[in-house]
This record gives sequence, structure tokens and C-alpha cells, in this order.
Amino acid sequence: MPASAPTILATSAGYRPHPRLRFGFGPMMAFAIELAREQGPLADGPPRICNIGTASGDDKSFQRDMEEAAREAGYVLHHLSLFAQPNVEDTEGYLRGYDVLWVNGGSVVNLLAVWRAHGLPEILHRLWQDGVVLAGISAGSICWFEGGVTDSFGPDLQPVTNGLGFLPGTNGVHMDSEDRRRPLLRELVAAGTLGPALCTDDGTGLLFRGDELVEAVAEIDGARVTRIERGADGAAVETDLPVRRLR
Repeated sequence: MPASAPTILATSAGYRPHPRLRFGFGPMMAFAIELAREQGPLADGPPRICNIGTASGDDKSFQRDMEEAAREAGYVLHHLSLFAQPNVEDTEGYLRGYDVLWVNGGSVVNLLAVWRAHGLPEILHRLWQDGVVLAGISAGSICWFEGGVTDSFGPDLQPVTNGLGFLPGTNGVHMDSEDRRRPLLRELVAAGTLGPALCTDDGTGLLFRGDELVEAVAEIDGARVTRIERGADGAAVETDLPVRRLR
């Protein structure tokens, strides 16, 4: 698909250790900005990112850490907050002023419920169709798909099946750092509870144009991206996908 096609970058990545800050932005965030440039010229000034932190309850301390990471990277970053009420009157108009909408991690179940209460799915779908780059990590990755597995309900992972469905199938995140995710995803895909799953190790992401996967990318060496499908015999079949290293 052409670069102007609706774009989503769904990741288990985006942050890196920093000697002075809580974290810095890594190559994955720079890639999201690059994707926005492909959609057309950016406005005058630094790239503009809107952080949507609904999944963590719009945590103010994390918002400040995001602002510091953006300052150090040369980006402008502001927030859409929905707790205790939206911080802007015209949500859609506000979000249209940004190059990248970055959705942070936390509870994907709470994110979906709050977004639906405020009409965000319809707004985000229009923005996506109009060329605003949607991106995010963890809950901010799963939300774009039909479902995934989550610890939103408690320490035991459970399926979530009411994702936004902008992208088909299932998304698995943090596959190398949370060892319970892979066996549960394999079990749920084999049983037909969840559809075929695209899964990211920490440090990797999935680039979609429209609802088609274009490539898998990584900001660290050796990280894997895999596809889990239900085989003809009813068992889960897992395949490694090619991964391009971002620089």
C-alpha cells in the first residue's frame, strides 16, 4: 500500500534507559515520526506527539516523564487526559493537531471501556483514515486488534476479545519478558477463543498500512516477532517473521 494509507505502529517498544531521566525515547518513537513525515509535511517546528495515557489512569508523574523524554529528543509532547474529565473541549480537533498519537500501556480493559464512554473509537478511526499515525505500546498495541491476553483483571492473564478491531486478529505483547503470555496465547488460538496472533518481544513493533502487516521492526538486536495460528490438526503453529533493525 502507498505511504498515505492509514498507519498503525503496534509495539512492545518505544523507551530506553537514560542516564538522567526515568527513560528516553528510542528508535521506535523516531520511526513513528518518520511514518508521520511519509503522510505529508509536518507543521513548522518540532514533531508533535500526543500521549494518550488512559490505560494508566492519566498518571501525572508518568506524563511529566514523557514530557522530559520528548524535550530531550527534540519533540513537542502534550496529553489527552480523560480523568477525571477530558482536558479539552473538542477532542477530535485537538488530536488532529498532532503528527503521532501514542497510546501508553496499563489496563487495556479499562482503556477500552473509558474510550467507548467518551466516543474515542469513532474519533480515532476517522483520524486513522485521514492519515494521523496511531501508535502505542502494550495496552496501546493490543487495543487496535480484535483481542489479546491481559492482566487487567488480576495477576492471572485472561483473554480480552472486544478490542477496537481496526486490525484483524490477536496481538501478543512482551512475549520474551512475561513467560506466561506465550503458552496462554497458543492455547487460546488453538481453541479458537482468539484469532491468529501477531506477537512482539520487547523492543519490537508491527507496522500496518490499512489492515495489512507491512513489516516487523526492532530497536534492539535479537528480538523476535512471531505469528501464532491454528494448524489443520487443531494445534497452535508458531512462525518467526523477518524483523528489520531500526537505527
